[in-house]
Amino acid sequence: MDNVEHGSADHGAAAHISAQLERANGLLERVLAEVAKTPSTHAIFVDAGYLYAAAGRLAAGTEDRRSFDLDAEGLIEALIDKARTIFADSRLLRVYWYDGARRRIHTTEQQSIAELPDVKVRLGNLNANNQQKGVDSLIRSDLESLARHRAISDAALIGGDEDLVSAVEAAQGYGARVHLWGIEAPDGRNQAEPLLWEVDSQRTFDLDFFKPYVSRRAATTTYEAGPDAQRPTREDVRFVGAQIAAKWLAARGREAMVGLLPGHPYLPGSVDQELLVEAERMLQYSLRGQSDLRRALRDGFWDHLRTQY
Repeated sequence: MDNVEHGSADHGAAAHISAQLERANGLLERVLAEVAKTPSTHAIFVDAGYLYAAAGRLAAGTEDRRSFDLDAEGLIEALIDKARTIFADSRLLRVYWYDGARRRIHTTEQQSIAELPDVKVRLGNLNANNQQKGVDSLIRSDLESLARHRAISDAALIGGDEDLVSAVEAAQGYGARVHLWGIEAPDGRNQAEPLLWEVDSQRTFDLDFFKPYVSRRAATTTYEAGPDAQRPTREDVRFVGAQIAAKWLAARGREAMVGLLPGHPYLPGSVDQELLVEAERMLQYSLRGQSDLRRALRDGFWDHLRTQY
């Protein structure tokens, strides 16, 4: 009798375990089915400092941003299309655009890029020598965070700095694959070898890819401040600065200019350069090397803006 009861208990325990295994297998099958239905996701990370320098040198013969125009909207769309082809079974999370700006205040160009769909602009700082600071750490932070939270499975990284190696390693540590996209160099390489060693794949874009999006600017007229040129007064220059501010407000709208106010009394480098060129055209006089007149120009510009807000 005892043996019968014992055998019955063993049979019941085995049946219970079998039922639990069936439930576990069913749950696992449902999880795997959901994972199979979930598309992989990729993102594009652009170090704009590298892109401007390398693309400018390749397509315009110069790394000076002031000497060429970049159709950022067209180029970003081309990069998205390229990623769509390479990661055929994946969806785009977004494009991350990393650049530098004085006091992290968007320039007009950066603001227009930030307004594009599926684009996130992240700003580091610019030092006195117009060198980016803090951009690499922003890239690492985003790459690591997105990989850790399984928000991306693949990252296309456009950059060349060796400091990006730690960002690549951090993302790979969480299972993401990092693909390095580079820009053809007229001679040698423009990407650090340690970075090339760490990534999962490499791809280089040539001149034909960038030609439609990079154009050399026409040479600007230079005005002489020779002994026979009549030097404008500070009030003349100040008035010109106010005139330019008024034209900019009319052309670009109040929203575009209000972003400059937190940076007072400084202007982003690109805005300051445009202000100088336009003032010299209006005055027919060079303000290069004349710090007192350039201060008067900026004062006039700011005076008009501050009267509008």
